[in-house]
Amino acid sequence: MTKFLLSVHVIAAILAIGPVAVAASMFPPAARRALATGPGDDAGHGDGDPTGTLRLLHRICRVYAVVGVVVPVFGFATASEMGVLGSAWLIVSIALTALAALVLAALVLPAQSALLEGSAGAGRAARLGMVTGLFNLLWAAVTVLMIVRPGSTTGA
Repeated sequence: MTKFLLSVHVIAAILAIGPVAVAASMFPPAARRALATGPGDDAGHGDGDPTGTLRLLHRICRVYAVVGVVVPVFGFATASEMGVLGSAWLIVSIALTALAALVLAALVLPAQSALLEGSAGAGRAARLGMVTGLFNLLWAAVTVLMIVRPGSTTGA
């Protein structure tokens, strides 16, 4: 059962968190291009409709953020099955995951929405790039902790 839960957890992380990380990273430069060119003007970038690109990237982030809830659900189930719920590396991973979710829900998605609504300028796009980098850095730290597992008795 542990191998099944761990497999679902890892696959869910790849398929749910990966698209959010990529789409969120693509959004700020696309927003800067859209702000520079204006609606309906692709300025030779081949996008056709830069706001359409932004809407698609924002939708990917929203949808996969919801789908991403299965990652910690299966993570808790796996940790429980393995008997490591009290391990320091797991507690730190849980805290970083919660912080990443908070950054996404409270900072990244609202900033994307504001840029889509036209109520924010280039400065907001630059700040969004920084916050998105923080979001991705948190996930990278969680990934490293999941692989290294300090104090693990499984030999990794």
